[in-house]
Amino acid sequence: MAEQKEAVRYTFTIFTPTFNRAHTLQRVYTSLARQTYRDFEWLVMDDGSTDNTSQLIETWKGESNFPIRSYKQENMGKHVAFNRGVEHAEGELLLVLDSDDECVPHALEQLKHHWDTIDPQLRAGFIGVTVLCADQNGKLVGDLFPKDVMDSDPLELRYRYKVKGEKWGFQRTDVLRRYPFPENLKQTYVPEDIIWNKIARKYKTRFVNEQLRIYWVEGPSLVHNQNPGKNALGGQLQHCDALNNDIKWFRFAPLRFTLSALHYSRFSFHIGTGLYAQSRALKNNVAKLLWLLMLPAGYLVYLKDIY
Repeated sequence: MAEQKEAVRYTFTIFTPTFNRAHTLQRVYTSLARQTYRDFEWLVMDDGSTDNTSQLIETWKGESNFPIRSYKQENMGKHVAFNRGVEHAEGELLLVLDSDDECVPHALEQLKHHWDTIDPQLRAGFIGVTVLCADQNGKLVGDLFPKDVMDSDPLELRYRYKVKGEKWGFQRTDVLRRYPFPENLKQTYVPEDIIWNKIARKYKTRFVNEQLRIYWVEGPSLVHNQNPGKNALGGQLQHCDALNNDIKWFRFAPLRFTLSALHYSRFSFHIGTGLYAQSRALKNNVAKLLWLLMLPAGYLVYLKDIY
C-alpha cells in the first residue's frame, strides 16, 4: 500500500467497508447522525457491491449533517478495502464501524474522552482505545476486561487473561499507514491478526469496560468463502507468525500454541509447502518442537479437509 500524505481534517474517520449491505447500512448512517461528538467524517469503501449501495450513499451525501466520502473497488476482499480506507482517511484516529452495526449516541464522545485521559507524555506509545460491544438486545458480547480501565495489548489479553469475544475501538491513522495488510495473496481472506499482532508488539492500547458499539449478528460477513483450501495461505501466515513471535506467551496458553502448530502444518500442506520449508520458516526451538509433535495431526486434519 502506497503511503498517502492526507491532511488531518477531523479527529475521527469512521470507516465502513461494505459488500451488498444496502439493507443494513441505514444502521450506521442513523447512529452517526445521532452522535454527540461531531468532529468526524464517514468514509465508505464499497467492495464491489451489486445492490443499490452506491445510490443510497449518494442520497445520504445530499442530506446528512456530517461529511461523507465513498469509494468503490472491484471485489478484492476486506483487507484491501481496509488498506484503501487508511490511505484516504483524513481523520487522526480511524474507527471501523461495520456495515451491519451501529453505535450508541455518545460513542465518539466517550472514545475521545478515554483517549484524552492518557498521559500526553505517554500517548505516543499507544495505538488507540478499545471498548466493549453489546448485541441488539443490550446483552454484553464477549468477556469483560480484567480491569475497568487498563493499559495493555491484545496479545496479553488473549494469552494471559483469556479475554474473548467481539470488541471495538479506534487506532491512530499514522500508525496504520505503516502496517498495511498484504495484498499479494491469491485469495480475498487475510486474517486480521497478521497485522494487529505486529502493532500489538510495539504499541499499547487503553481498554475500557464500557459498551459503546451495538453488534448485530446476522447474515454473511464481508469475509467471503472461508474454506480451508482457499484461505490456506492466510492461515499459514497467521499461525507461523504466532509461533515465531508470540511464543513467550506459551506458558500462559500452551494449548493455543499447540493448536497453532497443528494448523500451521495443516495449511502448509494445503498450499504445497514441504516439510523442510515448513521447518525452516520456524525461528525458535519451541515452535519447531510443537510443529514436529503436531505434524501427524496436522496432516490428518488436512486429509479431512480435502476429503
